[in-house]
Amino acid sequence: MAVHPVDEKLPALKMATSGLQHVAAMYAGVVAPPLIVGAAVGLSATDLTFLTGACLFTAGLATFLQTLGFWKIGARLPFVNGVTFAGVAPMTAIVASAKDKSDALPMIFGAVIVAGLLGFLGAPFFSKAVRFFPPVVTGSVITLIGVSLLPVAFGWAQGPDARASDYGSTTNLSLAGVTLLIVLLMRRFTRGFVKQIAVLLGLILGTLIAIPFGATDFGPVAHADVIGFPTPFHFGAPTFHIAAILSMCVVMVVSMTESTADMLALGEIVERPADEKTIAAGLRADTLGSALSPLFNGFMCSAFAQNIGLVAMTRIRSRFVVAVGGGFLVLMGLCPMAASLIAVVPRPVLGGAGVVLFGSVAASGIQTLVRAGLEKDNNVLIVAVSLAVGLIPITAPDFYHAFPDTAKIVLDSGISTGCVSAVLLNLVFNHLGKGKEAEDVTHPMEAGQELSPAH
Repeated sequence: MAVHPVDEKLPALKMATSGLQHVAAMYAGVVAPPLIVGAAVGLSATDLTFLTGACLFTAGLATFLQTLGFWKIGARLPFVNGVTFAGVAPMTAIVASAKDKSDALPMIFGAVIVAGLLGFLGAPFFSKAVRFFPPVVTGSVITLIGVSLLPVAFGWAQGPDARASDYGSTTNLSLAGVTLLIVLLMRRFTRGFVKQIAVLLGLILGTLIAIPFGATDFGPVAHADVIGFPTPFHFGAPTFHIAAILSMCVVMVVSMTESTADMLALGEIVERPADEKTIAAGLRADTLGSALSPLFNGFMCSAFAQNIGLVAMTRIRSRFVVAVGGGFLVLMGLCPMAASLIAVVPRPVLGGAGVVLFGSVAASGIQTLVRAGLEKDNNVLIVAVSLAVGLIPITAPDFYHAFPDTAKIVLDSGISTGCVSAVLLNLVFNHLGKGKEAEDVTHPMEAGQELSPAH
């Protein structure tokens, strides 16, 4: 029996370079939350480096859980896991509420542990919602994931600091444009292995081109330690406070919603549709990784949507490639100097590559919508409204400014609000009353003819 591409083990060099490409695509997203929260706490440069390394280390462990898995844990799909950005706002709010800033991180760690354990117990029940995700829903959500990530790439293209004088400068935008052009040319005029690692090569060449312009900073490498281990409870033993726990439980629900959408999206792309069992296993990996992360001074973990774009573009679907990427993350956590090498890549260069990666996710969503039956008015309405609701946080960032902070944790995630809207509208139009009789609502996982076989 032929091995499915998801379970294929590639040659060592291809595994290593492709895994490193995944790390390069998600590195900025992993280090941003600890940098923001660490700055709010007022950590020294040494402790801030330690916290960042800890988040890289725990992201690697969570990626192992998701890609390799054991027992009923892990979707066993090419998923990269890392610190979820959805937790940044509530974590900084916890920091602001702490009487002593030194107590803030133990409060956050305690809240994440409880939220992770509760999420782990609730994963099987949460996964049952998969039958409410037909192509009209998954297509809308996948498109939203890509569109929601594009502003991140545009922000990177302008520079690392919005307050800097060169933010959005011609130099920064040109570096992003050149990197994008390099990736496109490699995808168009190269073949085989070189074509598949076009993004990684684009990042390397873009970084080299940035050196004469002073946009490449080698300072992190010069000052980084060679060896460092994220000592458990470095910032103190976890403490448990009801308000902090509740806020992180809300983040966990948001994270599980986004992870479910991500698994459905990736399942479509790799032609191994994510059924209820797969989603439950994937959510267990997310939540267990989150519960274990604070032991090593890390934050809540979740699947990284940007890496879905890399899988879609390269067509390298092996989960073992992503597991190798997880290995690189662990090594970076143990070797700060190695982690600093990725940090050398200028943000505008990342932005240029991000346009391709995130745009590929949106394109995959459109491909799914093509077979969603858009000739039916009901489905057109579902897509139209769910996309509109999901785009609110992007097009009108202050739209929910009058809502409580707890509510904004959910509302400010366009992926979550768009996903919930699509599911509810699909229920109303295609499942309840006459709508169910009028529309064909067969789920793609139940109609094998719509998708390529999983095995």
